[in-house]
Amino acid sequence: MSTRIAFLKGHGTENDFVIVPDPENAIDLPPASVAALCDRRAGIGGDGLLHVVRSAAHPEARHLAAEAEWFMDYRNGDGSIAEMCGNGVRVFARYLQRAGHVAEGDIAIATRGGVKTVHIAKTASDSGSAAGDITVGMGRALLPGDGVTVSVGGRSWPARNVNMGNPHAVAFVDDLDHAGDLFTAPPFSPASVYPDGVNVEFVADRGPRHVALRVHERGAGETRSCGTGACAVAVAAARRDGVDPRVTGTPVTYTVDVPGGTLVITERPDGEIEMTGPAVIVAEGVIESEWLENLPR
Repeated sequence: MSTRIAFLKGHGTENDFVIVPDPENAIDLPPASVAALCDRRAGIGGDGLLHVVRSAAHPEARHLAAEAEWFMDYRNGDGSIAEMCGNGVRVFARYLQRAGHVAEGDIAIATRGGVKTVHIAKTASDSGSAAGDITVGMGRALLPGDGVTVSVGGRSWPARNVNMGNPHAVAFVDDLDHAGDLFTAPPFSPASVYPDGVNVEFVADRGPRHVALRVHERGAGETRSCGTGACAVAVAAARRDGVDPRVTGTPVTYTVDVPGGTLVITERPDGEIEMTGPAVIVAEGVIESEWLENLPR
């Protein structure tokens, strides 16, 4: 291992990530190291870590190498492994663009939730923006029939079970403050519905096809944004509103406000869900490998 390891820091609607480029999968990143890097006081700080690896070099992604050159080896802020992260995919794509691995247009990125199609928009010369928005094909939502009840303090709400490659419980509330502090996972029942835990979204209406959310992300606590959560919320809101594009044959789009910004979610008649939003690289530097090597394991 080299004496220094390159890293970058980026965010998508303020869902922030430590980015570790490692094309040949040569850097050992056990859970304790990831948690230390994501620590906001003693490390770099982030909701999660994006380990950038060529698909052919990673045992979990070799079978996808023919479809996608790059694999997003995503870790939650506590070091645990996650299937997918929608904001993370956009930031991952922005890094690939910045590093010269890809250009504007369509690219494919392998994740534990499958291969995701990503479109990097061109920047209009008069837009004043540093980079165009990024659209991610998030796949189709699964809607298991078993719902749950989510509780905070003395309040409880029914929650819609939506799976976006990772599990979500979507509860509609009158006031987002009712979600409490979201530092700890809101209790839900029956526990058997989500044996491995769940991301919980609390949602309030803001206007026609316009909602706002707060989220507790499994393994990270409350975050400023959650891409898969925004998609789950849009699907749950559409069904609540009596809209199903697979029935009507017409796409439906919801604007979803998150604490860190705004995402636009479109569900197409074929069930495919697209998420559009910003992705920004804010810093780059080096990690002292000696510090990582001396961490408890």
